[in-house]
Amino acid sequence: MSGDRPSPLVIERILRDREGIWQQIVAEGDLNKLTGRMLTSSAIALACYGAVLGFFHSPLMALTSALKLPLLFLVTLVICLPTLYLFNLVFGARLSVRQSLALVMVAITVTSMLAVAFAPISLFFLITANDYGFFKLLNVAILALSALVGLRFLTSGMQVLNDHGLLAAPSTANAQVNAHATAPAPAAPALVPTASAPAAAPAVGAGAELATVPAAVAVAEPAPNGATAAPAHVPAQGSGQAAGAPQVSTLPPGYPHSWNDRSIRRGEPTQRPASMTLLYIWILLFGFVGTQLAWTLRPFFGDPGQDFAFFRSIDGNFYAEILRTIANL
Repeated sequence: MSGDRPSPLVIERILRDREGIWQQIVAEGDLNKLTGRMLTSSAIALACYGAVLGFFHSPLMALTSALKLPLLFLVTLVICLPTLYLFNLVFGARLSVRQSLALVMVAITVTSMLAVAFAPISLFFLITANDYGFFKLLNVAILALSALVGLRFLTSGMQVLNDHGLLAAPSTANAQVNAHATAPAPAAPALVPTASAPAAAPAVGAGAELATVPAAVAVAEPAPNGATAAPAHVPAQGSGQAAGAPQVSTLPPGYPHSWNDRSIRRGEPTQRPASMTLLYIWILLFGFVGTQLAWTLRPFFGDPGQDFAFFRSIDGNFYAEILRTIANL
């Protein structure tokens, strides 16, 4: 599916044509429309999933959870996006605000759509296993799994931008692009003169594969009488050479065994840009901010032993509550 004929469902295009999405973000082509579609789809999906969470308590809680779950992701994005953008600027990346926003929205869209895909399973356990602690842990696990998949899309998109040189300073990016073109050719091996050098010699042994060595890199062995003997050749690996026969290396030390060697074709491996390292730090920050904000905006499920409340008092933290719930199961 190409970018010229987008699917009515933006998640379908993200999953089927992710390379097209990355290229559109790289080129900054019509990002406002793409971001708007992702924002709308995410809000609808999160509202549907939030309604399932709130139905454990009451229809009124379902309505408030349908409002608060999209708000949770939106506010977390507003808090953390400036940090991601400034991190990239400080370390020389050339990402624009629109590109950064579009990348994060891809992750949020995947997260929200995967979560709403789990909604029927969550609703099934809501009907058949009316246990508050189990239902809460089940949905926390669903959201955590969905978030991990969404963040995997974020790192993939950042890697594509890195391949296009958008995460490195301009001089570094140009150097990476031209590394192969400017890499010096491997030095030719030193030649040892011989009296007569055959073009190639077959490997010794019946049934062995033929191994040929260029005569230019053959090494001659001095004969006992001082004359120059024919160059000795090393049989191919696995050939049937007689045991105990001396083997003479036909290649000088350091000479490449194959012109397809990766270090020759690509040169020295480039270092990971600082922006990619900072992305993982930002993902942790995004997770901590999101979980703490979720605790602040609670309840989403609604404890059946308490009356309806739009917000609870701010005490404790998300992680202590999860450990307490596990201990009480």
